[in-house]
Amino acid sequence: MSENASATDDESVATVTPESLKERIDAGEDVFILDARSEGDFEEWRIDGEPVDIVNYPYFELIDGVPEDLHETLPEGERITVLCAKGGASEMVAENLEAEGYDVEHLERGMKGWARIYEYAELDTDTDATVAQYRRPSSGCLAYLVVSDGEAAVIDPLRAFTEEYVQDARALGADLTYALDTHVHADHISGIRDLSGEANAAPGADADATPVLPAPAVARGVEYDIAYETVEDGDTLAVGDVEIEVVHTPGHTTGMTAYKVGDVLFTGDGLFTESVARPDLEDPEAARDAARVLYDSLQTVLELPDETVVAPAHFSDAATPNDDGTYTAELGDLRENMAALSMDEEEFVEFIVADMPPRPANYEEIIATNLGHESPDDERAFELELGPNNCAASEDALTN
Repeated sequence: MSENASATDDESVATVTPESLKERIDAGEDVFILDARSEGDFEEWRIDGEPVDIVNYPYFELIDGVPEDLHETLPEGERITVLCAKGGASEMVAENLEAEGYDVEHLERGMKGWARIYEYAELDTDTDATVAQYRRPSSGCLAYLVVSDGEAAVIDPLRAFTEEYVQDARALGADLTYALDTHVHADHISGIRDLSGEANAAPGADADATPVLPAPAVARGVEYDIAYETVEDGDTLAVGDVEIEVVHTPGHTTGMTAYKVGDVLFTGDGLFTESVARPDLEDPEAARDAARVLYDSLQTVLELPDETVVAPAHFSDAATPNDDGTYTAELGDLRENMAALSMDEEEFVEFIVADMPPRPANYEEIIATNLGHESPDDERAFELELGPNNCAASEDALTN
């Protein structure tokens, strides 16, 4: 709900905010990006989109000017957006390009600024509650706000954005009463403790939500220094006039749990709109057994009505957004279009374990933090989760 910042021109070279650049991409405007980070960083994580034309050329090769081979790549008469990790090197590169006659700007705060974009949209659902989806385009992380009769719950909150949930709940006339995780996350730092109003609360957050974890997730060795509640399969939590139903769906992790509110199923990392969970992040050596458990969990989910709205915790570049930019899908459509959901058990297991993507960056330290074993400060926590989430199985052959 927070307003986007606008581009500024008080630098020696034009500056564009991440929010403004995102708006141009979403509007379908042609965008040419010169990514001045290292080749490895670029290959792992970059800005994508249909109207985006992007070239990678490390900044340390541009210190003394623009090489001839780059001149041959850069467009004439089109604005070039230069970016780097934090915004400093890109300004220097942009100044060199401007000196050679190019129309150029640099991305304010670089990819760290891009990672600060957090978008809010209310879902059109058949429930007695307001349900909103938060999207973090840089990593594909999704979180949810459920508001009913003056109370609210946030599902899979990110520590970096705890103030957003509090402010948005209050804008809808509610206070946060619960902060729930679907499982122990491996790609981002959870915000459930920061929303508790007790230790580690984010400055200005002023929330007093009860942290909630699935009981099997706690069994992995959670060590929190604040009070929290646990839930098990079949439990319910009241939020205003609605109930959050607890559905244990292990496979991605032993604690993986979905939450159901009316016709909406918050699937966490169990089922996405374009893929299914990967089973190797908790115990790589037990991936095959976990894939069998995941298969059983998905069969349970598939027993729900076709009209059930699947609201996952992530989206990847392979996911197709709805017209309003949100990432949800009706279960019936996924059943019809996702090949993995029609496989028998043996075919499913072999497919899932055959070609898993790289693990999320820093996933071991992130898991340790979310278990309460490590306590990085805000800056370190934010840096740990930069990059793609990689929590899904390979998308190859997932669609019919």
